[in-house]
Amino acid sequence: PEPGDLIEIDLPFCQHWALYLGDGYVIHLMPLGPQSFGVEGTTVFSSKAKVMRELLKEVVENHTWRVNNKFDRSHTPRPVEKIILSAEPWVDKEVPYDVIYRNCEHFVTMLRYGEAISGQVS
Repeated sequence: PEPGDLIEIDLPFCQHWALYLGDGYVIHLMPLGPQSFGVEGTTVFSSKAKVMRELLKEVVENHTWRVNNKFDRSHTPRPVEKIILSAEPWVDKEVPYDVIYRNCEHFVTMLRYGEAISGQVS
């Protein structure tokens, strides 16, 4: 990946999104508190998340991942320097989280395009 690229990670029940910062690091949104897929499809989601800066290999673990800048066809990416500079102040911040309106894909697309977009829920 190149700095500013969106990283899509395949998890068992969903996709997780991160933004590549360079030197092996990504920034991503990690929900806080209980989050599980329960009996009969019941899901409990946190209403808060923490912005994390971690090594891509630690976030991905053994899951499949890919660069996926899928919105580049319809949205112009901001300059890489601007993407990275706007990402840094978010690290270690707790933010509101909502699986439909404020999820990890919304967060990284806001950094890349200046607009929060999520194809997972549209």
